[in-house]
Amino acid sequence: MSPDEEPEVNGHTTTTTNGSLPPPVANEYQLKRNSTTVPPVMQLDTLNPNEHIVYRLVLTGGPCSGKTTGQARLSTFFENLGWKVYRVPETATTLFSGGIRFPDMNQEQQDKFQENLIKVMIAMERTFFTLASGCEQNCLVICDRGIMDATAYMSKEIWDKFLKTNGWNAVELRDNRYNQIIHLVTSADGAEEYYNCEDNPCRTEGIDLARELDRRTMQAWVGHPYIDVLDNTTDFDTKIRKMIASVCRRIGIEANDRLNSSSKKLKFLVKGPLPLDTVFPSFQDFDVVHDYLVSSNFKVQSRLRKRGQNGNWSYQHTVRRSDDRPNSQQVELRRQISHRDYVTMLAQRDDAHHTIYKKRRCFLWQQTYFQLDIYQMSGNSRCSGLILLELYSTHSLDELKSKLPPFLTIVREVTDEKEYSMYQLSLKNEPNGSITNGKTNNENKSPIRGNSRSSSMVNGNFYSNSTFISVNGHSFVDPIDDKDIE
Repeated sequence: MSPDEEPEVNGHTTTTTNGSLPPPVANEYQLKRNSTTVPPVMQLDTLNPNEHIVYRLVLTGGPCSGKTTGQARLSTFFENLGWKVYRVPETATTLFSGGIRFPDMNQEQQDKFQENLIKVMIAMERTFFTLASGCEQNCLVICDRGIMDATAYMSKEIWDKFLKTNGWNAVELRDNRYNQIIHLVTSADGAEEYYNCEDNPCRTEGIDLARELDRRTMQAWVGHPYIDVLDNTTDFDTKIRKMIASVCRRIGIEANDRLNSSSKKLKFLVKGPLPLDTVFPSFQDFDVVHDYLVSSNFKVQSRLRKRGQNGNWSYQHTVRRSDDRPNSQQVELRRQISHRDYVTMLAQRDDAHHTIYKKRRCFLWQQTYFQLDIYQMSGNSRCSGLILLELYSTHSLDELKSKLPPFLTIVREVTDEKEYSMYQLSLKNEPNGSITNGKTNNENKSPIRGNSRSSSMVNGNFYSNSTFISVNGHSFVDPIDDKDIE
C-alpha cells in the first residue's frame, strides 16, 4: 500500500512565558481525502484551544543505545503531563521473534523480507497514527525505529528498486511522515564497557558491527528537517534527560530545570568555493525556495517555503507576529499546506522582497548534524556567493571547534548578525550593513575555523508538517530560521 494514503501532519502548539507547562492546545493530523480508513481532513486556519497535539517521534540508533529505556522514560514523563502515549513496537524484532533468521535466507529472500518489513511498518504505524488522530487528549506516538532504518540494511540499488516498484518516494517516507528523529548512539561507540547482547535475545552484533550499523542508521535519516543525535559523552542518565528535553523543546513544552537543557542555534559564514562533492561525507541535497507575502501589518511577517528533492515537494506557510513592547510575546504560526494552496497564496507575493533560492546540503560530521545553505543566483547580489552553515550543539566552545567540518573554511559565527537573516537578505532595497557577494559592506575579517559558543541540538523546533506557536526567548523555528522567518 502506498504511503501516500498515510495521514499528513498539520497542527500547532503553544507555550507560555511564565515557566509553567502549557495547556492543551491546537494540533491535529490532516488526513488525505483519498483514504477510506481515516477521519476526514480537518482544516486549521485558526487557533482552537479545544484541539489537541499529536506528535510523531522516531526513536532510533544502533544496538544497545538506550532506546528501550528511553522509550519508557519518555512515556512516563508525558503520561505524567496528562498525555496519551502510543508506542509502536519495533517491527523487525517482532518478526525475528517469530523464528525468522537472516542466515537462513539467500540474498533474494533477504531483499524480499526487507520490502515486506517496510510494508508491515507502514501498516502498523497507520494503526497508531489513526488512533492518535482520534484521541481526545494530547498524544505522543513513539516509533521504535522508523521506515528509513530499514535502508541501513540494504544497498542503494535495492532501495531505489523498492521505491519504484511500490510508488514510494523518500521525501514522503523520511521527511513528511514524522515530526522528529532522535538517534541514540550505540554504547559500542564511547561507552564500550556497557555494551552487551544479554538484554535483547535478537541482538547478536559485536562491537565493530554495532558501530557500523549505528553509522548506517544515522546516515539513513540525513535529510529529515529535525534530527537530534545524542552521543555518549555524558553519563547515561544525562543522555536520556537530553532526549526528553529535545522532545519537549521541539513541541514547545517548558521543562525548566528538570531537564537542564539550554538551546541556541549556531550559524556560521563559510567562504567559497566549496570543495568537491567527493570531499564531503555522504549527504542529501534539497532545493529550497522562499517567498515573503504581502502583510497589512508591519509587525507581521508571512512566508511560503517549498522544499524538495527529485521533483517531490513539501509546502509550508509561516506567520510571525511581533510586538515592540517590553516583555511582550512573540508568536509564530506554522502549517503545512497543499500544492494547490501554495500556488494560490503565491499570488500574494511581496514585490519588496526577492524570491530566495538555495540548495541545502544535509550531512553528518563527528556525530553532529549540519545543514549547509548554498544561496543561488536570483537577481539578488547580496545572496550571490553566500554560504551559511548551521548546527545545534551541546558541546563546549573548545569541543565544538574540533567538530566543525575541516574541509570547510569557516569565516566566523554570524548567529546574531541581523544582516544574515533571510528576511533581510530578501529585501530589494538594501538595508544598512547589507551583504554583497556573500559579505557585509563593512566586513574585513580573516577566515577562521571553529569560532563558536556552547549551545544545544535540542532547540525548540517543531516539524515542518506542523503549525505551532513560539513564545518569548525561545526560537521555536525551522533550522533555516533565526531572527526572522526564513
